[in-house]
Amino acid sequence: MQVIRFGVDLAKNAFQVHGVDAAGQVVMQRQLRRAQVEKFFAAQPPALIGMEACGSAHHWARTLSALGHEVKLMPPAYVKPYVPRNKNDVRDAQGCCEAVSRPDMRFVPIKTIEQQWARALHRTRDLLVRQRTQLANAMRGMLYEMGLTGAKGAAGIETLLQRIEAADEAIPAALLICQAPLAGQWRALDGEIGKLDKQILDQVRQQRAALRLTTIPSVGPIIAHATIAAIGDGRQFASARDFAAWLGLTRKSHDTGGKHSLTGHISRAGDRDLR
Repeated sequence: MQVIRFGVDLAKNAFQVHGVDAAGQVVMQRQLRRAQVEKFFAAQPPALIGMEACGSAHHWARTLSALGHEVKLMPPAYVKPYVPRNKNDVRDAQGCCEAVSRPDMRFVPIKTIEQQWARALHRTRDLLVRQRTQLANAMRGMLYEMGLTGAKGAAGIETLLQRIEAADEAIPAALLICQAPLAGQWRALDGEIGKLDKQILDQVRQQRAALRLTTIPSVGPIIAHATIAAIGDGRQFASARDFAAWLGLTRKSHDTGGKHSLTGHISRAGDRDLR
């Protein structure tokens, strides 16, 4: 029997495949090693493939789509109701196969390589910013214990850095031994963050959609670039409200007994960093 629909449970090394025919009967349950996946699906006739939108899902979606298959990615939370009890790889693949056939299932758009690279750019920047903040807090804390304080914000940390780099007499020599490497790391991270900011700005200038977003009050190059990286052309949203709901900016609703109420708190769903 020809398989018309596959469910694939992704993993680092062992991939579980579940296939059914046009009648919904199970035709195939098979485990594949990573090196076997592409070769296996290249030998299969075009079919619908359902996978959870988890780690490496976008890579495999692009790879299998290039082989002629129709690949659909689904939020794991929406697949879970279709997974039988006593979770394992076999049942996860079965759940994916069942969920992808549902007419009311919501799918995740497959990201392009450019989108994933842009997302990685922002993840790298966020990490460096957090590390820079940790270094600033560490230096401030050590100096505060010695009775030395600085103003808040970037201007304050710049003043402290200058005092450390100039070996200010008010800072004990023993403390300078600890502060000097932290100050050096802070400078290095600040320089790397500046380079990433320049890359982001250069890309925004080349993207019409991103430039249009920057015309919105309070939306700068970083937010505009991150938005395009997350949603692409945005065609998956029927309206601006759908985008707001996906981002978690709309209030939670609770309906019961014919009564509709909004809690007043936003749902906080979707991309936390972008929100």
